[in-house]
Amino acid sequence: MNTNGTFEHDTYTVRRQAFKLFGGVFRVFDPQGGLALYCKLKAFKLKEDIRIFSDEAMTNEVLSIQARSIIDFGAAYDVVDSADGEKIGALRRKGWKSSLVRDEWILLDPNDEDLGVVQEDSTIKALARRNVPLMNLLLPQSYNGTVGGAPVFGFKQHFNPFVLQMSLDFTPDTERLLDRRLGIAAAILLCAIEGRQQN
Repeated sequence: MNTNGTFEHDTYTVRRQAFKLFGGVFRVFDPQGGLALYCKLKAFKLKEDIRIFSDEAMTNEVLSIQARSIIDFGAAYDVVDSADGEKIGALRRKGWKSSLVRDEWILLDPNDEDLGVVQEDSTIKALARRNVPLMNLLLPQSYNGTVGGAPVFGFKQHFNPFVLQMSLDFTPDTERLLDRRLGIAAAILLCAIEGRQQN
């Protein structure tokens, strides 16, 4: 477990670097605007392997998100603490439903037991974003995460036609039902997939 406070904040901002043609760069900022995490995706990878660092020099890896298979639909992604190799949990996409109707992910515990759900805000809004030109700009995406039916985080995209920026809010999780590391990994993965779909 990382002990430097990186994963102890209640709110974060996730920003995708603009005007990058291949791969992607994501920065996660703490509530004071300081850099908390940095992630640079490699382009043209058949199997997702996302490495998250505490610094832009990428000298201190803190988390990894690794796809179990090449196929994206219904893929599962393991989230691992890089310091000790501990599996924190996993995220599994709900296949064609997520691609065609409304994004939905299952949160899994370290033993692959269902822990909770991450779901796009509304089926109607989701269909509009997918099928109406420019609607994804007018209706920015937002997600809600729950564990055992209890809200644990909200993840909301800011309206910006040039930069993908989202706010991550763990304040609903007063009982600390969700490991913050798994929640942050979910946010970065959602941003990465959203960015890939827009390219």
